[in-house]
Order: sequence, then structure tokens, then C-alpha cells
Amino acid sequence: MTHYAFSPAQQRQALFWLTLFHITIIAASNYLVQFPFTVTLPNGFEIHSTWGALSFPFIFLATDLTVRIFGRTPARKIIFMVMLPALIVSYIISMLFQNGAWTSWHHIKQFDLFVFRIVIASFAAYVFGQLLDISVFDRLRRLKSWWVAPSVSTFLGNGMDTLLFFSIAFYAGTDSYMAENWVHIAFVDYLFKLVISAALFLPIYGVVLSVLTKKLTHIRTTSEPVPPTVEQQS
Repeated sequence: MTHYAFSPAQQRQALFWLTLFHITIIAASNYLVQFPFTVTLPNGFEIHSTWGALSFPFIFLATDLTVRIFGRTPARKIIFMVMLPALIVSYIISMLFQNGAWTSWHHIKQFDLFVFRIVIASFAAYVFGQLLDISVFDRLRRLKSWWVAPSVSTFLGNGMDTLLFFSIAFYAGTDSYMAENWVHIAFVDYLFKLVISAALFLPIYGVVLSVLTKKLTHIRTTSEPVPPTVEQQS
């Protein structure tokens, strides 16, 4: 059995970058979700989605790697550290850049219900989805097959996250297109996340996990004295 031990400096550095990564992805996704696009299939069927569907799955990659390496306590710490900054940054960016164009700093003073609902929806979906993801992942990460935990947690976490976000943000909202098509867009968004995760994130996950454990940890076998892990210290 392998154990990972971390120095305090390594923990602080990793947590800092993971927290910054979470805030960046949330803010970018909340902005990009305001831009829908449509793909018309050869049979004429139209698929509606938003550009945010392509960026938000990175959050689950970061969360699962955090739980895998550090344990669930630091992962939950990141969630609570990220919530308020991500809420503020998302609102500011969405107010300053609307329809892909710069507005002005004075625009922040104006209350925009459409943007506010997106931010609140993201807040609720992020917290619930990530805590569910952490809980499921932590239970499954001890299995011998490394891919089971990220696969199951991504399937469940993305599903609840998507449902909460689109229902809170767009149901009976001021944007008629999103209000009318949010169920369809949410379903396509979820499928996009699953396809991206299966085709891209799972292969990357195995590579990144190996690289991070080599760079951030030293490995001890069970025959050697094992220092307290992050989870035990908590």
C-alpha cells in the first residue's frame, strides 16, 4: 500500500493554486454560459448548448485530484474558500463584459437580475455538486481501479450541478431564449460534460495524478514509518 506525505509548504502551495484554479474556472464558466450556440445535425435536429459547458468540467478534475492526493478535508476547505470570491468575481466580470463587449466600470453599480441569477445559481450548484462529488469520490478512491472514483463522482456531481444551475438561473427568467430552452440546454450541457470527461479528463487524470504525486509528495511503503496524513491531522 502507498502513502503520501506532504510538508506544510507543499500543502500551502498546492491549496493556493487549486483555489485560484477553481475561482478562475467558475468565473469563466459563469460568463461563457451567457453565450448559447446551436449545432444543426444532418437530419435537421438542432442541439442547443452554451460555451460554459466546455469549461466547467475542469472543476471536477481539480476537485477529484484534490481528494485523491490530500483527502476530503482539504477538498472541502477549498470549496468554502472559493465560494465568496468566485461569487464576487463572476458578477463583476459578467457586468463589465456583456454580449462579449466591454461596458464600463459604472455598470457595476447597476443591478442586473439576469446576471445575479446566474451567479446565485452557480453558487448553489457549485457547493452542492462539489460536496456530493467529494463525498462519492472519497468513498470510491480506495478501490484498486483508479478510474472508478472519478467516473462515478463526475457522473453524479455533474448531473446535480447542471440541474440546479439551469433551473435556478433560467427558469421563467428575463431571457426568453434561455427560459424557453433551458431544459434542452441543460440536458445537452450534461451530455457535453460526460463526453468531455470520458474522452479527455479520464486519460488526463491518470497522467496528472502520476505527475503531481511525484512532484508534491514522497512515497513511503507500509514497511516504513508513515507520518500523519492530511486527513489524520484534520
